[in-house]
Amino acid sequence: MTPTLEVRNLRTHFFTRAGVVKAVDDVSFTVSRGKVLGLVGESGSGKSVTGFSVMGLVDPPGRIVGGQILFQGRDLASLSEEEMRSLRGNRIAMIFQDPMMTLNPVLRIDTQMIETVRAHEKVSETDARARARDALGMVGIPSPDERLRSYPHQFSGGMRQRVAIAIALLHRPDLIVADEPTTALDVTIQGQILAEVQKLAATTGTSLIWITHDLSVVAGLADDIAVMYAGRIVEQGDVGEVLDTPLHPYTHGLIGSVPSRNRRGEPLRQIPGMTPSLLSLAPGCAFRARCPRAAAECATMPELDEWRPGRQARCHHPHLGTQEAAA
Repeated sequence: MTPTLEVRNLRTHFFTRAGVVKAVDDVSFTVSRGKVLGLVGESGSGKSVTGFSVMGLVDPPGRIVGGQILFQGRDLASLSEEEMRSLRGNRIAMIFQDPMMTLNPVLRIDTQMIETVRAHEKVSETDARARARDALGMVGIPSPDERLRSYPHQFSGGMRQRVAIAIALLHRPDLIVADEPTTALDVTIQGQILAEVQKLAATTGTSLIWITHDLSVVAGLADDIAVMYAGRIVEQGDVGEVLDTPLHPYTHGLIGSVPSRNRRGEPLRQIPGMTPSLLSLAPGCAFRARCPRAAAECATMPELDEWRPGRQARCHHPHLGTQEAAA
């Protein structure tokens, strides 16, 4: 069966006066129908730019310079803007981190949601309004009929984010790219939306790319995980296996720095150093200056190799011992 999305050797670069920023550099992954991929990494790792590249929303001075983005076998990178517009918001939707990137501040919520429905489907205004009302109810907004008549400024930040998520769900798209959409929400609403998203994936076959830095969200939501560092995927595989026995030292450090993983009274563990500038990456593994396992061969870039069945890591010295990885 053709996967919903297959990204092959994607490269998205930004051409600035200071030089070329390789924000996404040779990234490949697959998302099957009804599955959730967690795309994880710290700020500046390239995960959001990967999402924008899939949606065709990379603005100058950035552009996709190589690779393929196959949506149900069709290469999105080769489509015209008009062809992309017919897919975007209909078969492919994005939930932005900032809801005001979705909402127009001077239009009522019902105007925006009805327009979204009717832009892609020939339905009556009454049917479109009913769809909008149901979508608001799905994301936990009380009195949806009344709230449809409100303006964005009459909602709290968390409520605006729920409206943005509802708009993404209107057409029950085949693929949703979610860029840290629950960061601004309280834990109870976050749990409710994650449950709705899981139900959507299970019942309609919608595929999701969930971009986040929160490993606890990924652990409960995703089927597979891809860990990004300095524009590249450094590890990917089944989410349970990766979080239980990480192979790459960066993944190992990320999991180790979660406070709940530390013994009571001990100092918090952390990854030393800072993320390197993507303008001046030295050759070889980008993580080696911060890595406790770095050796001479790390001056050459490792391949993303399969070290265990279904488990890939871009590392010369991965954590291969089960006890060692879990320590």
